Amino acid sequence: MPDPRVVFLCTGNSCRSQMGEGLLRRRFGDRIEALSAGTRPADEVHPLAIRAMAEIGVDISGQRPKTIEDLGPEPVDLAITVCGNARDTCPHLATAREQIHVGFDDPADATGTEEERFAVFRRVRDEIAAEVERLAERFETDRS
Repeated sequence: MPDPRVVFLCTGNSCRSQMGEGLLRRRFGDRIEALSAGTRPADEVHPLAIRAMAEIGVDISGQRPKTIEDLGPEPVDLAITVCGNARDTCPHLATAREQIHVGFDDPADATGTEEERFAVFRRVRDEIAAEVERLAERFETDRS
């Protein structure tokens, strides 16, 4: 049985979906193909997302925002949309065998000082990490 392909989808592919991809890679290593993409990718991964992930030992500094087309034609086992405030703008992935929505606040919308904004990135990172753990239970059950 090939490794499952799991993709986090959002609009800009600069924060939440990038964190999801990094957390999946940390949790599953090469047992899952972790991906992310967006409908209108930003120019770069948000620096505060990189900082928040580095704080827990996950390096996403080499990741880059990608389009859905960058995923290629191969089917995806699970697509997870993460646009909490803009669910209607989150993409539907035609090649996905299953798609779920788990909304998270967009930390890029946070206001205040850099440390106040960074606190939002941390909170969203931790919420995504909890969702990845829920997915881990599912994938471990499916494989047994």
